[in-house]
Amino acid sequence: MIRVVLPAHLKNLAHVSGEVHLEVDGPADGGQVTSRQVLDTLEERYPVLLGTIRDRHSGKRRAFVRFYACEEDLSNEPPDTPLPERVVAGQEPFIILGAMAGG
Repeated sequence: MIRVVLPAHLKNLAHVSGEVHLEVDGPADGGQVTSRQVLDTLEERYPVLLGTIRDRHSGKRRAFVRFYACEEDLSNEPPDTPLPERVVAGQEPFIILGAMAGG
């Protein structure tokens, strides 16, 4: 069970409260769970989120969206990088955060 924390505006859009719990199937080859798989599962379960976290066509992370897990910024990691074991085990959440900019 993967625990996903969404920013407030995406929770409102998806009509959820608190953490989202996802059953993410690992790859058929027995590899580890990746952020791509988590996001694929999240968008499959909540189609209204399609295009809000990553571009619908390229799959790239939106500019003002960041990913964190185990106190590490995973935003610039390749999407097929395995997630930390503590996230896969449900001990730590995968956090999707709306970044802010301005000056």
